[in-house]
Amino acid sequence: MNEKALYTLEFDKIREILASLTATEGAKELALHLKPSSDIEKVRKMQQKTTDAKQLVGLKGQPSFGEIRDIRAAVERAEKDAVLSMRELLDCAAILRCARVLLDYVRGDHTPKTSLNEIFERLVPNRLLEEKITRSIVAEDFMADEASPELADIRCKIRQVNNRIKDTLQKYVSGSSKYLQENIVTSRGGRYVIPVKAEYRSEVKGLIHDTSQSGATLFIEPMAVVEANNELRTLESKEAHEIDRILRDLSAGVSVSANALVLNYLNINELALLFACAELSYHMEASPAKITDKKEVELVRARHPLLDKKTVVPITVSLGDDKSMLVITGPNTGGKTVTLKTIGLFALMNQAGLHIPAEDSSRLGVFDNVFSDIGDEQSIEQSLSTFSSHMKGIVKIVESMTEKSLVLFDELGSGTDPVEGAALAMSILEEVRMTGALCAATTHYAELKSYAIETEGVCNASCEFDVNTLKPTYRLIIGTPGKSNAFAISEKLGLSAGLVKRAQNFVDTGSRSFEAVIEKLEHTRHELEAEKAEVERLKNEFAAFKKDAEKELSEKVGRAEKEAEKIRKKAQEILDGARITSQYVFDELEELKRQKDAEDFASRMSSARKDIRQKVREYDDHMNPIEEDDEEYIPPRPFRKGDAVQHRNLGTKGFLMDDPDKNGNVSVKMGAVKVRANTSDLRLIDESDMPKQNKKSGSVKATVNRSFKTECDVRGMTVEEAWFVVDKYLDEAKVVNIKSVTIIHGKGTGALRSALWRNFKEDRRVSTFRAGQYGEGDYGVTVVELK
Repeated sequence: MNEKALYTLEFDKIREILASLTATEGAKELALHLKPSSDIEKVRKMQQKTTDAKQLVGLKGQPSFGEIRDIRAAVERAEKDAVLSMRELLDCAAILRCARVLLDYVRGDHTPKTSLNEIFERLVPNRLLEEKITRSIVAEDFMADEASPELADIRCKIRQVNNRIKDTLQKYVSGSSKYLQENIVTSRGGRYVIPVKAEYRSEVKGLIHDTSQSGATLFIEPMAVVEANNELRTLESKEAHEIDRILRDLSAGVSVSANALVLNYLNINELALLFACAELSYHMEASPAKITDKKEVELVRARHPLLDKKTVVPITVSLGDDKSMLVITGPNTGGKTVTLKTIGLFALMNQAGLHIPAEDSSRLGVFDNVFSDIGDEQSIEQSLSTFSSHMKGIVKIVESMTEKSLVLFDELGSGTDPVEGAALAMSILEEVRMTGALCAATTHYAELKSYAIETEGVCNASCEFDVNTLKPTYRLIIGTPGKSNAFAISEKLGLSAGLVKRAQNFVDTGSRSFEAVIEKLEHTRHELEAEKAEVERLKNEFAAFKKDAEKELSEKVGRAEKEAEKIRKKAQEILDGARITSQYVFDELEELKRQKDAEDFASRMSSARKDIRQKVREYDDHMNPIEEDDEEYIPPRPFRKGDAVQHRNLGTKGFLMDDPDKNGNVSVKMGAVKVRANTSDLRLIDESDMPKQNKKSGSVKATVNRSFKTECDVRGMTVEEAWFVVDKYLDEAKVVNIKSVTIIHGKGTGALRSALWRNFKEDRRVSTFRAGQYGEGDYGVTVVELK
């Protein structure tokens, strides 16, 4: 890709912003050297990876990369049987820990499969080597006693000998204080000594190791501790040899895993760069453009990413198909150059795998190169004028461009005689058009406006200027050439009307006619835009009215259908009841007919009447039930939290939020309302009788703000403030299913850490917790594992 275009279109500034968002030094280097690609398949893959990274950030927050250093040189030395330093070994462990954490991140619950899985799956954790290093090395200059049993034994003996020597020397200090310059025990050359006054040299038997600068003090190693000091030196030598052996053993482990470590380092940096691209997309409120096989640029409400988001005016611009060239005119400071830079910069960002701050309906082709001639490149050293320097750049562009190139010219043909400059500009634009490249050019020349009107495939555009306020609106108007507005601006600024009119007379008739046509077109455009806006408003009002009317009609039809169904069922029940009742009556009459001669006929007749009345009453009760409340209701069991209940007086249903108190009062959740009621007014009901709620079955996928971090900083807070923040933070972590979080509380006096640890011990959400290891923050942080 053309290096000059990367600079003039300010792609280097985008790379600097991207680099500032990276989590590792390696990713920062990748960001600073990021270049656009001209391979359409590669561009699509890069865009998909950025989109997938943004999706993961939206679902799970940014992954933790920790402090990653370049370990390639150290690994190469380990492969050559060199012994690595503790710092280098800790860096290797950090790579392994990061690989493990990233795999946990992507393998968590509800994590969708994405194009980044290919990179995640290339990570190779080695927990055995990681823990072996971190267990052995506490800090870059200190090895833990647990590194080996031999080292622990040696250091135990060293402590014993040290204590023995100090106890012996302490007797000298307390018993012979008059011989000593100071009552202290010090060391010289790695051996313990006491400071003896020079005049008492003969009183203290031992070896002289040093003398003070004045000669008044002799640093003597008493004979009583010479053997112990010798033993101490021997043990220290053994300690050094054991540490060296452990380092050699750990270095051998690094050598065995050399390839995995280097690949982990490279893949971690690649992931860190992609997640930085996702963060940049959020930062710029950007979205991916649709990449097409066509040669086109269609930007919808595009905002230049280096301008203030609050004040930048979005532009909509289209190039391609039957419109391969755009000639942009208008007054100075009207936004012409910004339009050019926006087109070129978005093409570069898209081909580098970055999202663009424009609507997601934007479309971009993939160009083999982007050429730009923008800005004043006057060179005193090379004796080049502004025109010469521009022309030198244009010559290179004309020689290098192809039909798949994007070419951008700013003030084409300026810096020389206007007539010749305009002619040159038209000739250059014609050459670009004949080559087939897409092109956008800015100009003040009226000849180029005419060229755009008369030439097929070339379109005029203008940057709007408000003459009344003397300020540009920065709106890009496609299809209409712009006016310089020099006369109107001059008159507004106070130049006399006579001078302005005289200047207008100096303009030739053809130019005046052309400007008048442009002015008329501009006036007509404003009227059409106003009419279009009114039509759009009415269209939106009608659409809203139609939507509301259709909704209301649908609701009424639904209610009517329900009511009709209800009436139909009621009628069917009445019909069925009447049929059953009449059949019963007929059966009874038939039976009475057979028994009319019987002696007890009268009593049987009376009984039959009662049975018929009872049957009719039962059916009437079934069709028109009278709900009577049982004042003496006794629940089948005591009320408990979670029971489904119905209020006797209100008739509403709900759930108990807690157990009743000793007076029978309890909180009841009824829909969105929580009320207090007494159990005497409640009736236990089956949960199946509760109104159905619109809940989605299955697991619920929680999403989190892209700003959720796996670290919570409570430094400087009181215990109450800190626990309030941590408690809320743990709830959020549980919601998004984060299993491991880091609480940053600082070292200080340790009071805040102790208080937090006491709470963690009693917290049911916490599985385990521990102090941070080296590289994680030591005792200044607590790593909490959640259930």
